[in-house]
Amino acid sequence: MKTSRIAKAAMLAVSLSLAAPLAFAQNIATVNGKAVPKARVDAMLEQILKQQQPGQPATPKTPELEQKVKDEIVLREIFLQEAERRGLQGSADYKTQMEFARQSILIRALFQDFEKKSPTTDAEAKAEYDKIKAANGDKEYRARHILVEKEEDAKALIAQIKGGAKFEDLAKKNSKDPGSAENGGDLDWANPGNYVPEFSQALTKLDKGQMTDTPVKSQFGYHIIKLEDVRSTQFPGFDEVKGQIIQRQNQAKLAKFREDLKAKAKTDYKFGN
Repeated sequence: MKTSRIAKAAMLAVSLSLAAPLAFAQNIATVNGKAVPKARVDAMLEQILKQQQPGQPATPKTPELEQKVKDEIVLREIFLQEAERRGLQGSADYKTQMEFARQSILIRALFQDFEKKSPTTDAEAKAEYDKIKAANGDKEYRARHILVEKEEDAKALIAQIKGGAKFEDLAKKNSKDPGSAENGGDLDWANPGNYVPEFSQALTKLDKGQMTDTPVKSQFGYHIIKLEDVRSTQFPGFDEVKGQIIQRQNQAKLAKFREDLKAKAKTDYKFGN
């Protein structure tokens, strides 16, 4: 009987000695006698690795990153204990900030849940791609223009150009468009739909090398337009822009979700916009 008790005690001691390293392995340190669990490190690492910006390379999980996270977790425990020792968790400011943090975290979780359950499909992205492509048309135009405030000034410049003056030189000296004047009025390649209707209508009627005979009026002033060249639209393939389209569509869906919730809410509050 006595031998049996000794044997059981020995077995219990062995069991505890084997279990102790396992329990210790779940903590990365102790601070003032309080254990700091490894789970905190894992949670922070997970959050860091999730925070990948679109188009940026994924953050690798390296020993250096893990060490920095461990340092941060232990420092937080040190500072947290001191804050609690001073009773700061009972302050009105702390409670207010905690409430705002709770709201922000919960709202972010709502939006993340929506995005997870309502992702843009490849078919939706392709439909949007086709729509954008159709809106851009099949031709691009390279044009120059001179923008002035008065019609008589535009007519005078047209006369000078017809008399032999260079379009580019007059654009540099007279055009009120800061984006193109210094380049001799060059607007580079663009789809006509990028311009105001009056401008695009006049542009598409020109032949290569031709200039408008009369000033073209728009909301910006009076234009003299010269068509340099025309080419087939240079449009990227679907696979090249698929990621951008999906990102934009996801943002649009989330914006609509937010607006729908706002519209359905029963409130007497009047929003500013």
